[in-house]
Amino acid sequence: MPEVNLLAVLLCGIASMLLGGLWYSPLLFGRRWQSGAGLSDADLADGNMALIYGLAFALSLLAAYVFGMFLGPDMPLAACVGAGAAAGICWVAASFGINYLFERRSLGQWLINGGYHALQFTLFGLILGLMR
Repeated sequence: MPEVNLLAVLLCGIASMLLGGLWYSPLLFGRRWQSGAGLSDADLADGNMALIYGLAFALSLLAAYVFGMFLGPDMPLAACVGAGAAAGICWVAASFGINYLFERRSLGQWLINGGYHALQFTLFGLILGLMR
C-alpha cells in the first residue's frame, strides 16, 4: 500500500473546509445554493453545526487520504493536479449528476456542488503532489 503524507492530508482537509466556506458563502454561491437546496435561514441555523463541520472535515480527510493512495509516490505534480481535476469532475460531479437527474434538481445546483468538488480534488492533487 502506498505511503501517504499525513501532514498533506491534514492540509487537504483544511483547504477543503476553507474552500467550502468561501464557495458556499454569500460572496459566491451561498444564496443560490441555499435556495436550490430548499433551505431557509432557520433551517441552516437549526442544526448541530459542530457535528456537521466535524464530519465534513473527517470525510474530507478520508477522501484526501484515499486519493493520495491512488496518486502513488512517483506521479509528477502536473499529473497529480490533473488527476485531482479529473476525479472531481468525472467521478464526484458526474456521480452527483446522475442523482440530480433522477431527483429533478437544477443544473445550477449541480454546477455549484459539482464545481466545489472539482476544485476540492484539484486542490487535493496540488497539495499531495507538492508534499511528497
